[in-house]
Amino acid sequence: MLRQERLMRKTSIKDIALRANVSIATVSYVLNGTRNVRPETRRRVQEAIEALNYKPNEIAKSLKRNSTNTIGVITEDVTVFNAPDIIDGINDFGDRHDLHILLVNLRLDKRIGRNFQDVEAYRKYATNAVSELLSKQVDGIIYIGVHTRDLTGLINVEGKPIIYTYGYTQDDISIQYNDEQASYEAMSYLVRKGHSRIAIISGLMDSIPSRRRLNGYYKAVTDFELPFDPSLIKMGDWERDSGYRYANELLDMDNPPTAILSMNDVMGVGVLQAAKEKGLSVPDDISVVGFDDREFSDYLSPRLTTMGLPLHEMGYLAIETLYRLINGEDVQNLTMPECRLIERDSVRILEA
Repeated sequence: MLRQERLMRKTSIKDIALRANVSIATVSYVLNGTRNVRPETRRRVQEAIEALNYKPNEIAKSLKRNSTNTIGVITEDVTVFNAPDIIDGINDFGDRHDLHILLVNLRLDKRIGRNFQDVEAYRKYATNAVSELLSKQVDGIIYIGVHTRDLTGLINVEGKPIIYTYGYTQDDISIQYNDEQASYEAMSYLVRKGHSRIAIISGLMDSIPSRRRLNGYYKAVTDFELPFDPSLIKMGDWERDSGYRYANELLDMDNPPTAILSMNDVMGVGVLQAAKEKGLSVPDDISVVGFDDREFSDYLSPRLTTMGLPLHEMGYLAIETLYRLINGEDVQNLTMPECRLIERDSVRILEA
């Protein structure tokens, strides 16, 4: 049965490594001739190659184009919620295509806190990471930001192809989720639940994605012919305190909203706190929708309805696009991954 399954798919160097009881790197060294390998180890690898009938066409192609089959990944902070799933998506594609992944963690959250506006405070860390990866002859680089913002001019990859995700530049390809679709879908959900007076607490307006989320909000207001009231639009800063502050302003209005769309779950926590302190029940008195599907959102009281982010898909698409770039393929007209609504307990049906 195992032999049949193996025949149905292309043999990879991972299969060879398992059969020869060596690392994937060792198999690569034997195939590429890039390092000395002990004769006994080389013999086992060669026997595994013959037994599995492995045809190293891709290796031959990579040698011809002077490729190392190695991708460098720079993450601004691996402890931030978005990074693990994005990296998992990168590794998923890498495993399927026998690519080596080299990860560098800038640890910006520990080193500079949330002061990302001060580019000079962390430029040296990013520059050093690029130098380290280039010295190891990576074929290309993926850069994962802590939050989506313009990173133009931060690093110089010296002509190597680079893909950004959770960040972007003016000149390079960036893989993001569809922000406008996500906020529009959240608004559509609230409208289906009977809400028409819907407030939004947005994030910082220093990024294109934030503006696109507002576009989704405006589009929903227009498409569903909702009453437009500028006082229902608040510009937060992604932190809990701004959600708390602006929720208090919204709930103190003479004609308060029946629902608040918070553009991340952290600000959503502030909204829940403000409502609780005013003696209001969520969702009976005010409905709340978050954004990000952070792990804690399922443990709040009430459990927070939110927009789940396609982080694994973003990582997979980022490395797939980079791989195609490296191989000289066309990467125009990419379709960005879409968010999906995670329905929990923080929204009620509003009776007509």
